[in-house]
Amino acid sequence: MNSSVLAELAVIYDSGHTRPLAPLLSPLLSKKTQSTAPAESNNQNLSSQSLLGPATLSNLLPIRSPGLAVGDTADSQLNPEALARLAQGNPHPFFLIGSDAVSVEWLATHHDTLKALGAVGMLVQADTEADVRRVAEVAQGLSITMGSGSDLAAALGIHHYPVLITRDGIRQ
Repeated sequence: MNSSVLAELAVIYDSGHTRPLAPLLSPLLSKKTQSTAPAESNNQNLSSQSLLGPATLSNLLPIRSPGLAVGDTADSQLNPEALARLAQGNPHPFFLIGSDAVSVEWLATHHDTLKALGAVGMLVQADTEADVRRVAEVAQGLSITMGSGSDLAAALGIHHYPVLITRDGIRQ
């Protein structure tokens, strides 16, 4: 039985602003599969092709989170609505950090507590691969993802990191 199957894609909805999926799939397909794919996939849009690249760390950088900055959260209080949402929908504690010296020191200081809580982290600011590696060295044993924390911070009403967010609120 052949485990390699190529099916035609069906357009379910087209807003007029959609782009073909074929150029996005081409890096994932083998050369043999690409040669048997419909001719339409060979007409790749150059702008969408330029958006693609290998899944490397350098292609994910820099990480920016507008609205968030390193600093003290002593004045920060979650509004009651946000606290109620956390109590209902957040089964695991999570933390936001940057690659700055304050965040790395905070991570080192609170590493054992974060691990005991099963906290998951998000790196919300990093400029270089060295920044990410520095955080990874300190985070050994902790799960940390990378991405902008702007939407999350806006929803919770926080403006500073590093911060630990639990069902009970936020703390540094």
